[in-house]
Formats: sequence, structure tokens, C-alpha cells
Amino acid sequence: MRIEGKEYRTIWFENNVVKIIDQTKLPHQFIIKELRTVDDAINAIKIMEVRGAPLIGGTAAYGLTLAVQENNDPEFIKKSAKELIQSRPTAINLKWAVDRMIKKLAGINSKQILSIALNEAKEICDEDEKFCENIGINGLKIIEKIYNKKKDTVNILTHCNAGWLATINWGTATSPIYHAHKKGIPVHVWVDETRPRNQGANLTSYELNEEEVPNTIIADNTGGILMQRGEVDMCIVGTDRTLSNGDVCNKIGTYLKALAAYDNNVPFYVALPSSTIDWEIKDSKEIPIEERNSEELSHVEGVDQNNQVKKVLIYPYKSKAMNLAFDVTPAKYVTGLITEKGTCEASTQGLKDLFK
Repeated sequence: MRIEGKEYRTIWFENNVVKIIDQTKLPHQFIIKELRTVDDAINAIKIMEVRGAPLIGGTAAYGLTLAVQENNDPEFIKKSAKELIQSRPTAINLKWAVDRMIKKLAGINSKQILSIALNEAKEICDEDEKFCENIGINGLKIIEKIYNKKKDTVNILTHCNAGWLATINWGTATSPIYHAHKKGIPVHVWVDETRPRNQGANLTSYELNEEEVPNTIIADNTGGILMQRGEVDMCIVGTDRTLSNGDVCNKIGTYLKALAAYDNNVPFYVALPSSTIDWEIKDSKEIPIEERNSEELSHVEGVDQNNQVKKVLIYPYKSKAMNLAFDVTPAKYVTGLITEKGTCEASTQGLKDLFK
């Protein structure tokens, strides 16, 4: 995808360092940052310089490659793998990618291990890019059906950022939107601001602007009345972990959007690559839900009149804040899961039929 007309991916390996787009600086500054050590990769995940389940997985894979480059001692690699997995527990792609890397590197001698690690990390990222492209092709069919019936602009509501900035390229929830836009189907996106980190406003709207896709930022609580007014044709969100029964764990507030969509008969789709499916946990109560620093709620960051980025306190000094990062949407509120293999019902049988 493009920034200022130039093609980028969100992560790449160049001259023995991993390069990322520092997402904590967007949309006001576009900065490419270098990760030189596994600790750099862990920190980038923790402080959300990279975020989004697929991109976290790709960063973890390259992070383990950096660990091998630093010290290919098996104990150091094992320790690095554990620390990477612990850096953000909710998104399943992280553990999936690290486990895949460790399995690939098992029993490899020191002469070969770095090149094998690098090739596997690159393959994980290339695979995700292809998966997201296929998600777009499959999701496009849904948008086309709505357009063929409506013969007017298709209004799509998103939550958080499940765009190309959350993946390697294309995005999950945005991929069908980009495919529709490229095909000439008129689409307009309602972009949830997505408190507390404003990832919809700061990232989704930013990348849609760069791709010249019409979009409007709304407060998180606005979606319900837009649905009541008939101004939302469909919702598409991403996911950080989807259980084999179809329950979806995603950015906090997703559940409320699903309830509003259900009440107003608005289709609610979840877009995901198969690497985001958790085939082991059977009960959503077992999903580890991150509780992040309350400062994400109490402070906001923006540009002042001198074009300087500033962070300011918006809460009373003595007030406490609780900052849960994710919630779970039960499968019964999900119209369908859009994956690289096709679209299926959000259920055990639906996923089994698609991923035999």
C-alpha cells in the first residue's frame, strides 16, 4: 500500500536490521525505525510501535531472527522466544509465529540457522500478505452483492485499525474495501475513532486518505444511531484472536458495535487470516485480556499550533481509570468470518468445513 504515493510494507529486513514504520508517531510524523536486537523487537511490540495481530506475528518472527543474529545459543533463543510471547498476550498470531519459528529452527546447526531463520520470517510475512489479499478478494464479493442491490455508495463501518498498518500489506477488514475501491465500486467508510489510542482516527483514516478512499471519522458511540438511520450497509472488523467456535476477541468496543448491528439487521463481518484462529482455547473466558496503562485513557496526544506533538492530561488529577484493551463478541452476533480460504459461518462447523 502507499504513503505519499510510495509503496511500502509495514516491516522488512535490510542490511542486517529490521525496519518498521513507527506507528506511535502517525499520523503526524512518518518515521522508519530500525530494530537491531531482539529486545528492540520486544519493546516495539510492547509500546505499540507495531500493532495488529498479523504484524505482531511478523515482528516476532523477525525478532527471533535478530536473536539468532545476536547469539545462536539455544538457551538464548529459547529465552528470547518466551519474552516475545509475553510481550503482548492477547493476539494469538504472536505465539503462533514464535512457535513456528522455533519448530523450524529445531536441530539446525549454527552455520545454517541464521539464513533459515531469516527465510522463515520472510515467508511468514509473505504468506500473511497473500492471505490478506485473498481476504480482500473474498470480502469483495459481499460488497459487490450490496452494491448490485443498492446501486449507490456502500457505507461500511470499521472499528480500530485492521488496515494494512496492522498487517504486512492490504489489511484484513480494509482489504475488501481496497479491492472494491480499485474495482470502481463507490465505498465510504465510517471510521470509529477507537478510544483510548484513537487507532481508527490516527491510523485507519490516515491510510484510507493515502489510498483516496472516502471516509469519515466518528466518535465510538455514533455507530448505533447511524445504523438506526440506515446509513450503515455493513460492518467489517478485524480480530486479535478468534476461537474455533466463532467467538471473536478484538479491540474494546467491538462487542457493542456487534450488538448495535444485530439490533438493526446490519451485517457484521470479521476478517481474519487463519493464523488468528485459536484452535485450542474452547471458552472465551480463558482468553488473556490485556489491561494496559491507564495513561492511554487519561492523556491524549496531538499537534499544537506550532506543529509540535504534545501529550496532555484530560482527566481530573485524582481520578482513576481502567483500561481493558479487548472484548469478546459471541459468535451469534457475527454474520460471517472472511478468511483467505473463503467466508464461513462463525461456528465450529463453519470453521471446520473451511479448514479441513
